[in-house]
Amino acid sequence: MDPSGLAGSSSSVVDLPNQGLNSRPGRGAGARARHGCPRGSGASAAAAGPRGRSTLYGPEAAAAYDQGVRILIVEDEPAIADFLERGLRAEGYAVSSVHDGIEATRRAMADDVNLIILDLLLPGRDGLSVLREVRGGKPALPVIILTARDQVHDRVAGLDAGATDYLVKPFAFDELAARVRAHLRTQRQADSTTLEAAGIRIDLLRREVEREGTSVALSAKEFDLLCYFLRHPNQALSRQQILSGVWGYDFDPGTNLVEVYVGYLRRKLGQAGGSAPIETLRSVGYRLRA
Repeated sequence: MDPSGLAGSSSSVVDLPNQGLNSRPGRGAGARARHGCPRGSGASAAAAGPRGRSTLYGPEAAAAYDQGVRILIVEDEPAIADFLERGLRAEGYAVSSVHDGIEATRRAMADDVNLIILDLLLPGRDGLSVLREVRGGKPALPVIILTARDQVHDRVAGLDAGATDYLVKPFAFDELAARVRAHLRTQRQADSTTLEAAGIRIDLLRREVEREGTSVALSAKEFDLLCYFLRHPNQALSRQQILSGVWGYDFDPGTNLVEVYVGYLRRKLGQAGGSAPIETLRSVGYRLRA
């Protein structure tokens, strides 16, 4: 990858806190920021993430430390990987990085990570291949593709392969950090014992569903599909995303499995009160209106 991909406006990934690509914050950067170094001082500037500001003062960063959130960066360009590591550590996350697709697959499947940031152009094994294997073993793990491939067909291929999100280089670090926080919030909801949206409540331990207080009896796969919708409220979900997220692997593109099970859900939810809040999005897929 050409390091010039870092270059850009003041909001792009090159915007480092006056310390250069090859310099690193001193030992315990996150700890210094948390322990009261004044903002704007040399120590604070070194500890800060991109754009020379420390974000460790916010509740999201404190929660990241408390919960031990672990992020794996898969990026073959050392300058970009180093930049991302320093910025995300300043946000309060535990961060590690790998530089090829083979090691990325091994670490993603073996390590206890909470989110992956994945480049596509990797030595050894391409990013889409890594993503497909991760999705097969860890279907709920958030994966953000971060790549220079900016064509629509590239984005579609990445999302259809199972990516949670897709961000093009050069990028604003603040936007990447916000997307990381958003996907970790969704993951925390997935780790809870109940899901609620659109008047529907799911007890994950008892595998019970209620709509507006009325019990709804679902088959095992209908239950899984409804859980997937409730974990992604108001999001446009493609048929391929639903197939990957609910059934766990790729199906024949011509299958009508999603349509059939969405029909089952609509009928059963409708019997519990009013029309079901699952919308069909023409040429896209479905959305749970919440």
